[in-house]
Amino acid sequence: MQPSKSFSLLPTLLLCLLAIGTGLLTGAITAGFGRILLWIGTVRTAHLLWFLPFLPLAGILMVWVYQKYGKESSQGMSLIFDAANGKADRIPLRLIPLLIGSTWLTHLCGGSAGREGVAVQLGATVAHCTGSRIPVFRRIPDAVRILTISGMAAGFSGLFHAPLAAVCFALEVLAVGKLEYRALLPSALSAVAAYLISTALGLETFQVVLPETTTPPLSFQMLLLGIAAGLTGGLFTLLLRLGKQQTAKWLPNPLVRIGVCGVVLAILLYLCGNGRYTGLGTNLISLACSGETVYCFDFLCKLLLTVFTLSIGFQGGEVTPLFAIGACLGAALAPCLGIPTALAAALCYAAVFGSASNTLLAPICIGTEVFGFAYLPHFAVVCTIARLCNGNRSMYGKQTVSPLFLTGKE
Repeated sequence: MQPSKSFSLLPTLLLCLLAIGTGLLTGAITAGFGRILLWIGTVRTAHLLWFLPFLPLAGILMVWVYQKYGKESSQGMSLIFDAANGKADRIPLRLIPLLIGSTWLTHLCGGSAGREGVAVQLGATVAHCTGSRIPVFRRIPDAVRILTISGMAAGFSGLFHAPLAAVCFALEVLAVGKLEYRALLPSALSAVAAYLISTALGLETFQVVLPETTTPPLSFQMLLLGIAAGLTGGLFTLLLRLGKQQTAKWLPNPLVRIGVCGVVLAILLYLCGNGRYTGLGTNLISLACSGETVYCFDFLCKLLLTVFTLSIGFQGGEVTPLFAIGACLGAALAPCLGIPTALAAALCYAAVFGSASNTLLAPICIGTEVFGFAYLPHFAVVCTIARLCNGNRSMYGKQTVSPLFLTGKE
């Protein structure tokens, strides 16, 4: 029996070794980035009025730096998608300090943004640059693509400490309906390595123990939660796309756009809850999961202010705010559905993220890794329904749909 021509032990071993190295380096960087970001959030919360008025100036500074020194780095996740799909030859290393610095500045001055964009981009950058610059890897078919995907998994895992979700996210986010199984082993090794080093370096892990429930996974309550999460994630995606288009149309100059809109954003962030919706939204997640006061409009305020922040040019990510939006949505719906608040918050925490990112396996996995595998059936049902209700839209503009994926037209 002839061995498969598509399998060769040495190239696979080399890819796995480099993936592990990439994971260790990415995990160390994300740990440092994440710990400083959490410290920045604490300082900003304690002295909000010291920093929030400087939000427009911070935006102008970061846009000017990107224009002068960033070049293609300003494309963000779109550049990562192009590199993974072979449409971009390189990801410049300058992307790492620019993205980290601008994200810190966004959060210091109160912008409502996330952090996963930084982690995924820096992991992909490290992996892509390493793979493309070492001659032996250039001779391995699709090595750079596989390593870039493994770097994305490492960044996600190092930041969120959810290696299963990180692997699934990296494999399924590039193209709907197509999993990159060739990258499975390198991505898994890279994600585990990033998780281990990030944990060892002291980046905190967010986990919650959910109360027991008698509500079965296949129930009317789970159906309603899934529909609500799917529509909310779809709304976020739609508004983010329209927001970027319209702000660019109304204010074509990026410096003027972020300066003028930054003033409006700072005023709104202060007037809406005195800074309640600034930063990552981890404060809202904690409130929702602990059963404390969450208002019925919290999810919508966080959604709109995050869309506004990202649409006008501030850096960061979308995932953690989506977690906050979902948790607040679930907490608001729980009393109406007669289920524990923490459970509803947890299910929507994962499902809104899955709806907005147009992924399925990643939200199910992150829900179980954060809240416990005992609720795997509940997460599977709610995330599947949410995914079916999102209109097949994604917050990642370069995400493609596989020709074999026949669920409908976006």
